[in-house]
This record gives sequence, C-alpha cells and structure tokens, in this order.
Amino acid sequence: MHPMLSNAVKAARRAGNIITRASEDVGSLKIQTKTYNDFVTEVDKAAEGAIIDMLKDLYPTHGFLGEESGESNSEADFIWIIDPLDGTTNFLHGMPQYCISIALQERGVLTHAVVYDPNRNDLFTATKGRGAFLNDKRIRVSQRTKLQDTIIGTGFPFRDFTHLDTYLDMLKDMIKKTTGIRRPGSAALDLAYVAAGWYDGFWEIDLSTWDVAAGGLIVQEAGGIVGDFEGNESWLKTGNIVAANPKIFSQMLQTLSPHLTDDLKTPK
Repeated sequence: MHPMLSNAVKAARRAGNIITRASEDVGSLKIQTKTYNDFVTEVDKAAEGAIIDMLKDLYPTHGFLGEESGESNSEADFIWIIDPLDGTTNFLHGMPQYCISIALQERGVLTHAVVYDPNRNDLFTATKGRGAFLNDKRIRVSQRTKLQDTIIGTGFPFRDFTHLDTYLDMLKDMIKKTTGIRRPGSAALDLAYVAAGWYDGFWEIDLSTWDVAAGGLIVQEAGGIVGDFEGNESWLKTGNIVAANPKIFSQMLQTLSPHLTDDLKTPK
C-alpha cells in the first residue's frame, strides 16, 4: 500500500473510532441544521478535525477540502478531499449505514481513495493505476451486461428540490428497466458497492465533491466508468454522477438522457 494511502487509512480508522463511540449515545449529541434537511453534529466536526490534524502533521504543505471546515491552502499541488461522516441523517437515526470518505487529488487528478464503513469494518481503497480493494482483496465491478438484470443504487433529492420532478421521471424509467433500485443513504458507500460489484450501477443529481471523490476513483480502479449524465468528466465538480461497469454505464446514460434539462448537461 502506498504510504499516502496507508496514512489516509489510519486517519479514516481514527475518525471511525470517534463516530462509533458517539453512536452509542446519539441522543446526547448537539445537532445543527446547515440548511433544510442538512444536519451536522459535533461528531462530524470532531471526526473531520481528527483526520485533518493527522494529515496536516504528516503533510504540512498539503491543502484540504472538508465538508465541515471548507477549503484551506486550495492552491497546493496536493489536496485532501474529506467527508468525515457520509450518511449523517442515517447516523442520527441509529441506522448503521454511513462511512468516512477521504481522497487525495494531485494537481487536479485523483490518486488515492479510502471509503471506510465503521459498522461492518469494511475498508475500500484505491490508488490510481493499482486497482481497487476491499479489506486487501481485489474488487471488480459486476459483469452483468443487460440493464434489465441489474440492481442500481441512487439517492433521492433531500436538500434542494429543484430537480425533483426530473429525478422522479428518471426513477420511473429506472424502476421499469432494472431488477431493483436501492437507496440506503450514503453516496460514498453506494459508489464503493458499485466497485465491489454489489450494485451494477449508481446515479444521483447534485452531490458534493467530498461525496463522490473517493468512491469515484474506487469505481474507476475496479474497472468501472464514472461520468456525468452525458458521460463526460464534469462529475467531480457538478456532482451529477453515473457510475457502472462499461456496458451498464452506456445503457444508464440512454435511459437518463431523455430527462436531462439544460442545467444537468455537461457545462460548456
């Protein structure tokens, strides 16, 4: 394992310990509402602080983009992209579906990724050009070739309902054309599940960079394709994302494309 990835894993496990301890008494946590249906707890902040403190000590010249702390040293060649608790709403309800997501971007290119599920102790990792792993075993995207045979992950709009009607039209078509749709509530884990072949694909509208950076690289290193709704590279910036094995990816794009409004197309 590359030293930078190894250190990211240590940081993720440290954050996992903070989150797991807090999960034993969720009722006592202070909760703030950032915007409608978008919650942050002191655990999110403590977990992110632990990750950043550890990586800053090791790499003082690196920059950070964190869900809770925002950007720091954004002109640096190396930027760590961090979601300390992806699935906060699940966490607050005691539903054990959430994770820590850490990615490293070097001069604009994603190079290392960790998605850690502290409930199952599942560690998904990837390094660019070296493949994707779950608990040190190589993982690959699924081999299914027909959309009608697939299970596809997604996420419902929950903060901003601008695209709700568009999304529901997409969902109707996906329900009709697949074996089933799943929506557990943590996009980073959803992407890791595509990489492991547990899902055959995933799509969502308007995610944040920290939701998709690590999971996106893990999918790519597992042999999958990640793109925006037109199959292009804007997914990391726009958060409009489709991820799947190559054959299912193209069928998903075909299914979604009739519903694309101009603001969901690749930015010119």
